[in-house]
Amino acid sequence: MKTNTLIHAGLLAFCALATSGAQAATLDVHDCWIRSMPAKLPSSGYFVVSNSGDKPATLTGAETPAFGMAMLHKSTSNGSTSTMSMVDSAEVPAHGTLAFAPSGYHLMLEDAPKPVKVGSTIPLKLTFADQSSIDTTCVVKPASTLGK
Repeated sequence: MKTNTLIHAGLLAFCALATSGAQAATLDVHDCWIRSMPAKLPSSGYFVVSNSGDKPATLTGAETPAFGMAMLHKSTSNGSTSTMSMVDSAEVPAHGTLAFAPSGYHLMLEDAPKPVKVGSTIPLKLTFADQSSIDTTCVVKPASTLGK
């Protein structure tokens, strides 16, 4: 009887793990880059997430060892006024894309232990509401860069 219970528990745990990674299998991250800024100034990160799945995915966070803090932000413009605010999440539509780009969604990156150098690459991990994650690599570009 105990053996059946253990097998059942093991199967349930396996199914839970398989389901949590299922969403990540439908997601792809590309065109990732980070803006190089002078020491002590915050930087920003940009990328595109593509979703080939039938369900939307909710991006909830990001982390990189190159910065002590990575937050999801969104810039909005209202006539002559622009504002930037932190957001808890951003949705990647089913069979669609979500672009983090200048003047829109972006990562606000702060507390770099050392300056990032133009031309170098840094790892970035994106996390989603279903507990899945995607690892990617970002290229560091000059502060004057306007797009990918």
